[in-house]
Amino acid sequence: MSEMALEQIKSLMIDKFKESKMIKSIMLMLFSLSLAIGGQFLLKAGMNQVGRIGAGDAVYYKTMLLKALFHPYVVMGLTLYVISSISWLIVLSRVNLSFAYPFAGLGYVIIMFISWHFLHEPVSAVRLIGAILISIGVIFISRT
Repeated sequence: MSEMALEQIKSLMIDKFKESKMIKSIMLMLFSLSLAIGGQFLLKAGMNQVGRIGAGDAVYYKTMLLKALFHPYVVMGLTLYVISSISWLIVLSRVNLSFAYPFAGLGYVIIMFISWHFLHEPVSAVRLIGAILISIGVIFISRT
């Protein structure tokens, strides 16, 4: 084999290795995002059961806070958030923040659809357009 052919093979292998690392990083970002979304959904489901925290005195706030903090859905939601944060730290150690952070924007889009489907929250046309724009932005950024 010629030296030029060896250089081309080496370059191709390096490109494939970099691509593989990027795919792993994207998968880890999506894993972290999924945990955060699951945590957010569980927090909301738990707080729907705890009830609205309105105006009151210190005893009222203490009671409601304890009720919320010990609700199983809230505990599970916070646990998922902690695991998501740990996995996000791994992501940040591997990729540029300017690349990783826009993926977090997908969380807004996914939460909107989950909230609409499972919690029966309204989704206006403006929100839908915003979700589409966020998604397009993430696609552009993921290609850089």
